[in-house]
Amino acid sequence: MATHLSKNAVVMLWIGLLAASATAEAAVKVVATQETYASIAREIGGDRIVAEAIVEGAADVHFVKPKPSYAVMLQDADLFISTGLDLELWAPVLVNKSGNRAIADGGAGYVAAAHGVELMEKPTSLDRSAGDVHIFGNPHIQTSPVNMSVVAANIATGLCKVDPQGCAVYRANLAAFQDRLARRLYGDVLVELLGTATLDPLARSGRLVSFLEERGRLADLGGWLAEGLPFRGRPVICYHRDWTYFASLFGLIVVDYVEPKPGIPPTARHVAELIERIEREDIGVLVSANYFERSKPQLIADRTGIAPVVVPMSVGGEPGVETYFDLVDLWIARLREAFARVDGEGGLTVAQLRGADGR
Repeated sequence: MATHLSKNAVVMLWIGLLAASATAEAAVKVVATQETYASIAREIGGDRIVAEAIVEGAADVHFVKPKPSYAVMLQDADLFISTGLDLELWAPVLVNKSGNRAIADGGAGYVAAAHGVELMEKPTSLDRSAGDVHIFGNPHIQTSPVNMSVVAANIATGLCKVDPQGCAVYRANLAAFQDRLARRLYGDVLVELLGTATLDPLARSGRLVSFLEERGRLADLGGWLAEGLPFRGRPVICYHRDWTYFASLFGLIVVDYVEPKPGIPPTARHVAELIERIEREDIGVLVSANYFERSKPQLIADRTGIAPVVVPMSVGGEPGVETYFDLVDLWIARLREAFARVDGEGGLTVAQLRGADGR
């Protein structure tokens, strides 16, 4: 009897392994340029897909060497997700090397994440003396949750194209993701009251808070935007032009950049001018992605007392940042902490703090 049961157990084990193997083979393979896109694909695709990213969360997506191993990742990919602008200029090279024409731009297996996003900072001139100018507009779309709702819809559409049998699942997961994103951004009350068809255009244009104030309904605001009210209207210095969408949505005022021009390393003269401006205008916070060099922001902080906020720009950029929701939570928490330190318990200004520290 024991031998009989043992044989049955072995048979059942093999059946389970074969089923798991068949499921893995049938799963839609998704490759994204960035971990943020891959993480959203997992939320939309569920257990029907496997998704991986080429660029690690703490790396600079601008500068990636097209390694042969990356091309191998794409050889059997069913879906490839890229921003679709001129951010990942290395991506078409990898697709060509992979030989997978289905995921090339225009193919059924290609998703341009930025499709339908209202791009900011579109250049009026393509003069290279202006620095690393993005010809279509600012490609750092992930810093606005409003944009990522559009990105999620693009990913769902792509998944439906390559896996029509799963389209109902993808559409249901998309609706759940977008609803959760809206409630985290605006709070439950406003989502129920106005809906995203009204809220998203107002938020995208930076007019939502004034719209609510004019109607005496600011108390209805919840979510991330309510959490960000303490730093709305506050001036900041940024390292690079990667906070444009976040600043517009949350009302931060970016007054200057550590880079004198996009993609151009800061000179000693520019840093000195920046230090002078910070002291003159009493600017309290400097924001930088964690993949940029730290010496210049730290020098500026040491000289002025400005609070440096160094954060990842992608999911996976720090331990514990496993979803897009974690990423936005981190951004807002770090900014709130920085401004709280600057203001001090007694509401001290940056200049007063510098004086108290003897600087």
